[in-house]
Amino acid sequence: MLVQLLSSRTRVKLLKLFFLNQDRAYFVREMVRKTGEHLNSVRREVKNLHRIGFVREINQGKKKFYQVNTEHGLFPEFKALLFKAQVLEQRKTLRELQRIGRIKYLCLTGFFSGLEHTVTDVLIVGSINRLKLKKLLRRFQLDFDRPLNYTVMTPSEFRYRNDLTDRFLYTILENPKIVIVDKLHQRQTLPRLTGESA
Repeated sequence: MLVQLLSSRTRVKLLKLFFLNQDRAYFVREMVRKTGEHLNSVRREVKNLHRIGFVREINQGKKKFYQVNTEHGLFPEFKALLFKAQVLEQRKTLRELQRIGRIKYLCLTGFFSGLEHTVTDVLIVGSINRLKLKKLLRRFQLDFDRPLNYTVMTPSEFRYRNDLTDRFLYTILENPKIVIVDKLHQRQTLPRLTGESA
């Protein structure tokens, strides 16, 4: 099955599109636009993914839509793998993000850690240039094909909310996340992206 899943560039692009947007259904021409691949390649690879059960077909009138099959036995593992791979591909953007201000803490949560109910996807503690932040996050959003929410706090606000066991902050800190910078807990920038908690 791994050979079937990963032996084609078009297939890998489609897997990213489906797994990173599990609630969305796509029609073939939309997938062509999103992946930049040829129509025939996309049709062939979607058919292969449907045959092995990773994608389900949805008929709406005369149109066929395709969506990832979240009930497939390998769905959780593949989703985690594709998330990490996509984040690792964004190392340059993350390095730039660290240079736009004095960042004490930076983590990816929410969408990045499977916490869809969390109201933020990126938590930053420190002082930053907000215009540059918006520009960098727009680039991130394009690669993940979805809007990303972010929260910026000053170190004093973070400490205050942490001392109060603020529900918003508690949800982020006590759940899986990808920590990029942690100078609040005497740790330097992590050499590689991990899902460990602070």
